Amino acid sequence: MFLLDLDTREAVAYHVCVNSLTRQSSDVLAITPLSLHNLKTYQETHTDGSNHFIYSRFLIPHLMNYNGWALFMDGDMIVRDDIAKLFAMRDESKAVMCVHHDYKTRQTTKYLGSKNEDYPRKNWSSVVLWNCAHPANRVVTPNFVMNGTGAQLHRFTWLEDDLVGELPIEWNWLPDEFGVNPDAKLLHFTLGTPCFHEYANAPMAAEWHREKLLANYSSQHVIDGPFD
Repeated sequence: MFLLDLDTREAVAYHVCVNSLTRQSSDVLAITPLSLHNLKTYQETHTDGSNHFIYSRFLIPHLMNYNGWALFMDGDMIVRDDIAKLFAMRDESKAVMCVHHDYKTRQTTKYLGSKNEDYPRKNWSSVVLWNCAHPANRVVTPNFVMNGTGAQLHRFTWLEDDLVGELPIEWNWLPDEFGVNPDAKLLHFTLGTPCFHEYANAPMAAEWHREKLLANYSSQHVIDGPFD
């Protein structure tokens, strides 16, 4: 199961990301949009979020009925390789798996004027392989998420450190922070999806624009005359 955030302020980002996933995948995908208005068992009470999915992503074990594995991704991404390769990295001994970023942001603001603050484990929760059946994730209920702080949730503080598995950085590459990487498997435009004018020319944004064209593509019948 793949759960992908859907923020209505940049709905195009979701559809472009989905197109990149399906176009590259060697396996059948089940992609679920994670949108607040679809979540009947959860009420967003936090007021410090820069987007609509900053906390709802932690509902995934609950939404999966604490069974199996699921992959969460932010919508401001495109994949450049087969996502089945990432899913194959699952480690049953881990409760979650993610890229262990360790960096300081270059910008104090991001898309739509949102604050962009530095904090420990920044962006760890933007691509997460969830072992939903792991006993340590049983505490992650809707009530737990509604009452948890950003620091508690995004740093996976309910888990011992050895339960937070590590994925290669190429699977959550931040081109607007780190620059161009031809070996990146997944591009994460964390400061702003290139659909926003101020980020339209970010490093590697041309690949996002190409993916958008592919998502909008439709084959056309050649018309020879007005009544063809």
